[in-house]
Amino acid sequence: MDVYAMDLRLISEGQAFRLQPESVHGMLWLQTHFAKSHWELLAEGLATLSPANVDELIEDASNAGLNLSPLPALSSQLNS
Repeated sequence: MDVYAMDLRLISEGQAFRLQPESVHGMLWLQTHFAKSHWELLAEGLATLSPANVDELIEDASNAGLNLSPLPALSSQLNS
């Protein structure tokens, strides 16, 4: 298993963070934490979170053993 593989990535977009699942484990974890009506947006990396919600998500996902991007990316445009 790749020790650098990420399960979830957070991408800064203005005052919010876009949540991008990067693995099956990341997507399965999201499905256990969000309503089914949000799964398509989550799978496509289109869901955004406020900074306050990101802190809680990082703590919860880390406690569950997921690998997250160590720091949110500067912007989605810089990552393209």
